Amino acid sequence: MAHVGTIYLVGAGPGDPDLLTLRAARLIEAARIIVHDGLVDPAILDLAHPDAELVSVAKRRSKHTMAQEHINALLVRVALSGRDVVRLKGGDPFIFGRGGEEAEAAHAAGVPVEVIPGISAANGAAAAAQIALTHREASSIVSFVAGQCKGLAEQDWAGLAGKGRTLVIYMGVKTAPQIAEKLMEDGLAPDMPVAVIENGARPEMRVLRAPLAGLPDLVEREAVVSPALIVIGEVTAREDALAALAREAAL
Repeated sequence: MAHVGTIYLVGAGPGDPDLLTLRAARLIEAARIIVHDGLVDPAILDLAHPDAELVSVAKRRSKHTMAQEHINALLVRVALSGRDVVRLKGGDPFIFGRGGEEAEAAHAAGVPVEVIPGISAANGAAAAAQIALTHREASSIVSFVAGQCKGLAEQDWAGLAGKGRTLVIYMGVKTAPQIAEKLMEDGLAPDMPVAVIENGARPEMRVLRAPLAGLPDLVEREAVVSPALIVIGEVTAREDALAALAREAAL
């Protein structure tokens, strides 16, 4: 019976190589073929073996280098040829990473698959920005949603944002006006604090703030680009207080 390789679905975390799990780093260093997303930081790809084949399947809004079904087929084809393949994804493979679809394709083809979780973009970016997604005095519920999808206006986000809640929106830069309008129509206060974290956990990270009603203007004025997360909730205002305390302590 011919040898079948293994597909490793590896989370690359938010971008900083130091935030990789040990398992992820070892697989990247040993891999001979790595199929990676565009959001994987070049510093992480630099960890790959010099002889490794790096295959980019970068996705950009309205422009996909390779359709998801073709990525699935590529991974399966490589594994069936007897080679192990690392599928490297920004953040965590199973949080808006389509890792579930790739695992299903592997199982359907009889190919072994292993999932190596990564620090999610939300966890990593919020930590780097020192925004606690939960806080005893501000939030006991966290929800993750995708802001770039069909039928955004028809989705039911009721109860996901508001007092005692934190809402983290992935892929929401281009749809910021619709997101703000939708949330306010659903009853969220226009002055609800919002933070936009661009390039979270990377040297070029920016943390921008505005009330919910000002989110579209903020994104346009500051020319925010992906990768960026939108965090909505009272926890985003608490960081200002923490920063003030830190400044006072340094005096």
